[in-house]
Amino acid sequence: MGRKVIDNPNLCSLVHAMNIIGGKWKPILIYLLANGSLRFGKLLLFTPTISKKVLTQQLKELEEDGLIIRKKYAEIPPRVEYSLSEKGKALLPVLKALSDWTFEAYDEVGFEQCKIITL
Repeated sequence: MGRKVIDNPNLCSLVHAMNIIGGKWKPILIYLLANGSLRFGKLLLFTPTISKKVLTQQLKELEEDGLIIRKKYAEIPPRVEYSLSEKGKALLPVLKALSDWTFEAYDEVGFEQCKIITL
């Protein structure tokens, strides 16, 4: 299954950004990688409602867009770790601002404040 993209005939930067990080899982995966490298199994553990297939697809797209780095170790059994690239790290303040906005704008929900330690 291919990536779902919003048509962008006017080359709007916001539409392009949403094509890159939009959707249910990508901002959450970027947030999870904010504090360092994680293996596939840990990412799966931290996102229990995602399927392995969808997690694999989302990680592949984030890597293709240059937001994460996939490092494969030549070991047996094979080990792969994912971490944020510089482009991915540059997104953290944006995600933090979005989190802060939600926390303040919807205070009746009683959210916990998200913590991104690397900021």
